[in-house]
Amino acid sequence: MIKHIVTLDLPADYDQDELADIMTGIDGLRATISGFKHFEHGPNKDFEGMSPHCAYGFICQFQDEAASRSYIVDPGHNELGQRLVDMCNGGVKGITVVDLAVTS
Repeated sequence: MIKHIVTLDLPADYDQDELADIMTGIDGLRATISGFKHFEHGPNKDFEGMSPHCAYGFICQFQDEAASRSYIVDPGHNELGQRLVDMCNGGVKGITVVDLAVTS
């Protein structure tokens, strides 16, 4: 299983409706990408003070590496990703991605 973890450095005045629309779009990709099993998202509460530049994040769960790679090249993902880049502080530099290979 692959957990694709994305954090977003958003400006204080980011368009919440645009972000909600993008999150809905990513969730919708589960219907078209085989092996895209789960999606969750939400604001970062940063209780430990370790991620002050991360306003929001999401996690995609993929069955395996092949499903994750299908997501990466999917045209819908690329369009939604560009919209996120356009929203973030510093563009693509405002996005952090971690892909964890987990056993359970």
